[in-house]
Amino acid sequence: MLVNNQSYRTVWMQDPSVYMINQQLLPHRFEIYESKNHLQTADAIRSMIVRGAPAIGAAGAFGIAQAASEFTGKDFDNFKIHLKKAEHVLKSARPTANDLFYGVDFVMKKTFDNFDAGIAKKYAVNAANEYADWNAELCRQIGEHGNKLIKNGQNILTHCNAGALACVDFGTALSPIRIAHYNKKNIFVYVDETRPRNQGASLTAWELAQEKINHVIIADNAAGFFMKNGKIDFVIVGADRIAMNGDVANKIGTYEKAVLAKENNIPFYVAAPLSTFDAKCSSGNEIPIEERHEDEILFMSGMDENSEIKKIRIAPIESSAKNPAFDITPAKYITGIITEKGVLNPVKEEIEGFVTG
Repeated sequence: MLVNNQSYRTVWMQDPSVYMINQQLLPHRFEIYESKNHLQTADAIRSMIVRGAPAIGAAGAFGIAQAASEFTGKDFDNFKIHLKKAEHVLKSARPTANDLFYGVDFVMKKTFDNFDAGIAKKYAVNAANEYADWNAELCRQIGEHGNKLIKNGQNILTHCNAGALACVDFGTALSPIRIAHYNKKNIFVYVDETRPRNQGASLTAWELAQEKINHVIIADNAAGFFMKNGKIDFVIVGADRIAMNGDVANKIGTYEKAVLAKENNIPFYVAAPLSTFDAKCSSGNEIPIEERHEDEILFMSGMDENSEIKKIRIAPIESSAKNPAFDITPAKYITGIITEKGVLNPVKEEIEGFVTG
């Protein structure tokens, strides 16, 4: 992605550290966070220094590579025990996104295929880098397929951040928008603010501004107004996990946008790599929904007039809050799922053919 006209990835590894764009500070400050061990990488995933399903999948892969590098012994059985503990720590950092499990499992398998602790360490680092490169290329391919759906002059609605910041590069939902922009299509993006963490207003808008893509930020509850008044032609979102029947888990509020799009005859697309599909999950009812801390609802953060980032309470001190991070959008509301292999109809038979075929 472009940041101040320079190319960056969201997360990368320079052994033994993992580096990531600190998304807690955007859009006000651009800083790189250095994670020096796998425990710090797990904390970065948990605290959302790095976030977005594909990005935390890559971070998890790098975390296993770090854990492998941290092992000082030579006994392979002890090495496997050490890595299994690291696997549990990393996977428990965020329970909903399937890519985290996929990235961790990818490196674990390639590492355990080598029966020597010293050699396995090198394989872990190589496998993590392979996973990150593969992830970036998948997102580029998603962009190419999705671009074919976007017409010149369209107004597009997004929700949350499914851009390069949510991946290693390119993004999922933003990848078709980037490719359309690179192909000189005249497009305009309506960016849902995406409460409570405001990933649309703070991250998606920041990415679009860096690429000089025309956009405007809207309140979450204004999307229906713009749809009803003919201002939205196309909706595209990302996904954290997709069940085999086409149900999609994504940032809270996605379900509302899908229902509104259906009511207003607006195509609603989900963009995600095939690694986001969970072959063990038959429907959205089986997807665990992460419940985050109530402070994300009760407080807001922002930059004051002195350029200091501050957190302020916006709710009565007596009030508590409920904070589900995701919701489930049933397949019947989804026009298509844009993957690296093409656009799938959200029906079980076609999904099974792509995922398991």
